Amino acid sequence: MKLLHVISSTESESGGPIEAVQRITEVLLRDGHDIQVLSLESGKEIASRHFHFPLLGLGPSIGRFRYTSSLKPWMRRNAERFDAIILHGLWNYVSVGAWLGIRKTRTPYFIFTHGMMDPWFREHYPLKHIKKQIYWTLLQGRALHDARRVLFTCEEEMLRARNVFYGHPYREQVVLYGTADPEKERVADSAAFLNAFPVLRDRRFLLFISRIHPKKGCDLLIQAFGDCMAQLPTDLDLVMAGPDQAGWVPRLKAIAAERGIANRVHWTGMLKGDLKWGAFRAAEAMILPSHQENFGFVVAESMACSTPVLTSDKVNIWREVVASKAGLAAPDTLEGTRDLILRFCALSADDRAQMASNARAGFLRHFDIEVTAREFARMIERLKDEPLNASQETQPNGVESH
Repeated sequence: MKLLHVISSTESESGGPIEAVQRITEVLLRDGHDIQVLSLESGKEIASRHFHFPLLGLGPSIGRFRYTSSLKPWMRRNAERFDAIILHGLWNYVSVGAWLGIRKTRTPYFIFTHGMMDPWFREHYPLKHIKKQIYWTLLQGRALHDARRVLFTCEEEMLRARNVFYGHPYREQVVLYGTADPEKERVADSAAFLNAFPVLRDRRFLLFISRIHPKKGCDLLIQAFGDCMAQLPTDLDLVMAGPDQAGWVPRLKAIAAERGIANRVHWTGMLKGDLKWGAFRAAEAMILPSHQENFGFVVAESMACSTPVLTSDKVNIWREVVASKAGLAAPDTLEGTRDLILRFCALSADDRAQMASNARAGFLRHFDIEVTAREFARMIERLKDEPLNASQETQPNGVESH
């Protein structure tokens, strides 16, 4: 098949969407599919990026909405060169601008929501939600309604998205999602990470590895770690790894100082390549107390490295973690985060070793990209020729069944 992915940004710091595109295309290109990626960035912005797929920038785009006048006419001219088009994300010009260009062509398109319909945003940003509902009614919802399928990365995400917005029913589809298996790549062991951060050589640590952002529960984690200090092993530290896009690190360091644990919390910045994989392998467990997380690539990556996962129940794949006995889950509260830390530390060495082994097995069962990417391609192949006027039964929740 000839497939086109459309995405607003290819920056690795932007999170999951570009990670998904990279991982899926790596497999499908090897299988002989023709994959291209269209970004709303300028040619100058993408010039320094190094990907294994053809990348075209239509920007520069304007503001957070990433508007560019080039997208709609480009799609009109080029959509029918592709067997299917996959749009990534909502609330920017990717899905709406592409829809405006595609809708009068015969090319089917699919939309990945990437967690952007989660009710967490409605609860925490009610005024923004009102604006989104208006935008949904006028444009965004229409783009989803006309899509061949709206794609969710797990059942939890799909169920949470229902009834968040009103009007414009759409056809939903859960797709398998995953990440690359580091065992199949040339990845250094924990020594790479410990050589870069020698202060941790004789320490054990819990690893937070994600964006430093309020949504991720970083403040809860530091407070909980401080609260548990008297009950923790004296050689157990906390590593905070990730880019600080919100300028939040100074405040978090202040919280650590207030709790008297500044010397037990280590800040590495964003980790890539061998350093990232080495951090996973060196950690006792990966901890992610997020308030909202669509998929959580770091969860799958941690499991791939046989590292147990401690996660909130707002990370949408927490059920797979628990079902695999690969880790623990708790509410995204201060009490819940303390519970994760203390329950894990109370496990025996044998129990922790078994959890690590379960993590690896759970990754292979649920999240190995070699399996999930090929299932994604089979899904696209199966649905791309579905008649556009196929009869659908509208459910009370406003989502069209399939």
